Amino acid sequence: MDTLFYLLTTIQILLGTYLVWHGVQWLGYVRRRLHSDPGFYAPRVALLCPCKGVEPGLERNLVSLTEFERQNYEVFFILASEKDPARSIIERVAQSSRVKANIVIAGHTVNCGEKVNNLRAAIEQLPEEFEVLVFADSDGRPGKHWLHHLVAPLADNRIGATTTMRWLAPNVANLPTLLLAAWNAPIVTMLGEKARNFCWGGGTAIRRSTFEQCGVLDEWKSSVSDDYSLTRALEHRGLSIMFVPESLTLSYVETDFEGLLEFTSRQVLITRVYSSKMWRAAALTHFLYCSTLVLGFYLILTTLFAGRPAFQLVLLTLLPLLLGSIRGVLRLTGVSETLPAVRSQIMAQAWIYVLLTLFVPFLYVVNFVHSLFTRKIRWRGAVYELISPQQTKIIRN
Repeated sequence: MDTLFYLLTTIQILLGTYLVWHGVQWLGYVRRRLHSDPGFYAPRVALLCPCKGVEPGLERNLVSLTEFERQNYEVFFILASEKDPARSIIERVAQSSRVKANIVIAGHTVNCGEKVNNLRAAIEQLPEEFEVLVFADSDGRPGKHWLHHLVAPLADNRIGATTTMRWLAPNVANLPTLLLAAWNAPIVTMLGEKARNFCWGGGTAIRRSTFEQCGVLDEWKSSVSDDYSLTRALEHRGLSIMFVPESLTLSYVETDFEGLLEFTSRQVLITRVYSSKMWRAAALTHFLYCSTLVLGFYLILTTLFAGRPAFQLVLLTLLPLLLGSIRGVLRLTGVSETLPAVRSQIMAQAWIYVLLTLFVPFLYVVNFVHSLFTRKIRWRGAVYELISPQQTKIIRN
């Protein structure tokens, strides 16, 4: 058992060292982007935001989508039903908006996720004047220059799409909400300058001509994941996806344990169906990390109870945690510089993103195990069975 522990810790130390180096590179990229000039590219943009139901802070979130500077755009709020509880809030936001805000009723879906159906219906109705499509989520609260930074790189025709990522900030201090924020944090550093980037549905921009050439509407026909399917369509064409950290999107969250498990398990199951290679790599990485810690603490306790010194075991067990906390500090530094308006709040919650993230791999393992035994997800009241990336069964709308 000792030999197994030394093997596992060696793997974790080597991997942790590499990830620290990767974190340094990521921070350097973020800082270069923050100090670069985005340029003056300002095409006609359709900002598409699917909505469903009322959530905390919804009105303020939607208002933020109408306040972008340095961009020529219209907002399209999309609902599946005209009876959706969010409609009255959307109408109020649209009436007070300084840019034109439209409300689209998409109707109920048949063979795909409701969010995907909403986007498909809105895009099919868009006038030809819109050159760029931008996708946003109703639970995000982007800054005033978010849209310009996200769209500007598309002046380069070699870029297939630009994307960013969410940063979850707890609205309340209960354990499930803190775990959710910590669970999400490492995803930010999965994107980078030379990483194999993927589109995030809450913040992606793509030229309309590219969207049509890639056949995204067809890719979406039977999909529940707008972002993974968009990523697949771009990859099939060999087009790059550029990460834009300047457009990092703040999202205030609060949840209970049921909501925590629903959200995290849904994300992992969608990854298993739509990106199996990523799922397998992440599952192995998290399983080995958790196994190393469990085995390390077990050996420390048994050694101490036997009356033998355990300094070496303690050092080897804690070293991967130290490397993980260094990665957390690098990530937190980049995020706080990207979101200066809420820097003080982020730094006040630093322990969540530096220390609590060291133990969220155990939650990830629960998610991975869960995804082995079901293909069903629940998403804002609807239940879907993910048969394949090209086939979705609606169990309940």
